[in-house]
Amino acid sequence: MRDVLTEIWSTAKRNKLRTGLTGFAVAWGIFMLIVLLGAGNGLINAQIKQSGRFLANSMVVFGGETSKAFQGMKEGRSISLKDKDVNATQHDFKQNVDDVGAQLLQWGVTISNGQQYINTTLIGVYPNHNKIDKVEMVQGRFINDIDLKEKRKVLVLSSKQQEELCEHEASLVGKYVNVGSFAFRVVGIYKDQENGQANAVTSYSVLKTIYGKGDDAGRIEFNFHGLETEQDNENFETAYRKRINANHMAAPDDESAIYLWNRYTQSMQMTKGIGIIRTALWIVGLFTLLSGIVGVSNIMLITVKERTREFGIRKAIGAKPWSILRLIIVESVIITTVFGYVGMLLGVFANEYMDATLGHDVIDTGLFRATMFVDPTVGLDVCIEATAVMIIAGTIAGLVPAMKAAKIRPIEALRAE
Repeated sequence: MRDVLTEIWSTAKRNKLRTGLTGFAVAWGIFMLIVLLGAGNGLINAQIKQSGRFLANSMVVFGGETSKAFQGMKEGRSISLKDKDVNATQHDFKQNVDDVGAQLLQWGVTISNGQQYINTTLIGVYPNHNKIDKVEMVQGRFINDIDLKEKRKVLVLSSKQQEELCEHEASLVGKYVNVGSFAFRVVGIYKDQENGQANAVTSYSVLKTIYGKGDDAGRIEFNFHGLETEQDNENFETAYRKRINANHMAAPDDESAIYLWNRYTQSMQMTKGIGIIRTALWIVGLFTLLSGIVGVSNIMLITVKERTREFGIRKAIGAKPWSILRLIIVESVIITTVFGYVGMLLGVFANEYMDATLGHDVIDTGLFRATMFVDPTVGLDVCIEATAVMIIAGTIAGLVPAMKAAKIRPIEALRAE
C-alpha cells in the first residue's frame, strides 16, 4: 500500500494543475452545500423563534369594519368586540375552546415611582395571557385568577421599565408605584421581547373598572384543541365568524367585520414553507456536489487515457488487473477525501462567521425588532455525511475508468498514442 501511495503522490506532483482543479471541484461542492444549508437553517431558525413566542393552538380576535351592507345596516361600520362576544366564545364553542381571555388597552398611562416616571401603554389581561403569549417572568409572578376576581390593583412590568423606575431599590416586586392617581402593587417583572413593545400589565377587571370601559372587550384571545387540519380550522373560523357577526348585525360571511389571527394555521403554513425551503436547498446542494463528482470522473478518465501505455507495460511484465484497478480507485478516494475534508472545514468556518456576524444582527424597524439569522450553522453529522457521500461518489466515479484500464490488452495499450 505504501508503494501505491508513493506512486499516487508522484503522479499528483507531475500533474499539479489537473489534481488541483479536481480537488477544487470536490472542495467547492461540499463547501457550497454546507454554506447553503447553514444560511437556510439561519433563516428557518429565525422564523421558528419568532413564531415560538406564541402558543401554536391559539387565536386572537380583533374588531374590524364591515365590508358589505346587511339587514339595512350600511357597510363600513366599525365593529368593537363586547362582553357578549367573550361569553359566546366561552359557551357556544366549548367543544373546541379551552381558556378564554381578553385584552383591554389604555394608551398614554403615566407610571411613577418617586421622581422617576414612564409613559407607557397599560394592558389589562386574563391569567391565560401568560400562556398564550408565552410571557417569560424573571421576577415575581403574573396576573392570577384571584387578581381578576377581586379586582386587585396589581402590576407586572418589563425589565426595562423596572430599570427606568428604580431609584434606590434593587427590585420593585412587592412595592407600590403610582399608575395615574392610583397606587398599584408590583407583583412581577417579565423579560423584554425583541419586538420592542413593552407594556405594563394589570388584570382585565381592574383596567375595565378604573377606566370605565363598560362592556367593551377589546381583543379576545383563547387556546383550543381538536382542530388538527386546515379544513378543521377553516370550518371553525367560518362558524365562529358567523356567530360573532350575528352579535353585531353583520353578514355571516363578512370576513372584514372581525379579524381572526389563527396561529395554528399560520404554524402549519410555515412548516410547509420550511419543508419546501429545506428541499430546495438540498437539491441545489446535491447538484453542486454532482459537479464535483463529474469533475473527479472526468479527471480519472483523462488519467486512464494518458497512462494507457504505462498500464499496457505493467500488464506485459506481469501486473494483475486488480493492481491497476486498485491504483485508480485509491487515487480517486484520496483526492475526494483530502479535498472533501478541506471543503468541509471551510464550510464550517464560513457558517461560524455567519453566526458571529449575521447571527447577532438585529433589525429594528421602529415597530418591532427581529433577528434575521438565528444559529446559521449545520450539524456536524450533516458535514460528515456530505463528505462521506462525496467520497463514495468519488469512488464510484473512479471505478468506471479503473475497470476500463484493468481490461486493457497489453498489445493494444502499447499501440496507443
